[in-house]
Amino acid sequence: MFRLIWTLSVHTRDYLHRYMPSNRLLAAIRTRRGLKWGIPAMLVALPYILIGSICSGAAADGGPGWLHLIVLWACWNALKFIIMGPVSVALLIRAHPRAPARGCGPSSPAPRLARRSEPA
Repeated sequence: MFRLIWTLSVHTRDYLHRYMPSNRLLAAIRTRRGLKWGIPAMLVALPYILIGSICSGAAADGGPGWLHLIVLWACWNALKFIIMGPVSVALLIRAHPRAPARGCGPSSPAPRLARRSEPA
């Protein structure tokens, strides 16, 4: 029984990770090239907050109960994007010192050319 639940949860996670647009966008932001888009991607949370607010108001005014599921979905996606902004900045700061500086290391072409041209 535990194995069945585990397998079902793994397949559900793979499906959601692969086909849901918000998860694909967050995966693209987590790459080295996408970290710089973390703060602007926080703006994507605004439509989710608007959707959640509209559906919450409609459910409170006597609308169908399934609107609460949309509120939950919208709030969850908004939180994912809001949290991804500071996380991407922290990951970018952590990855930056590991990035090689251009033109000032022992493997740059300028120091090697200078060493070759010096008389012995």
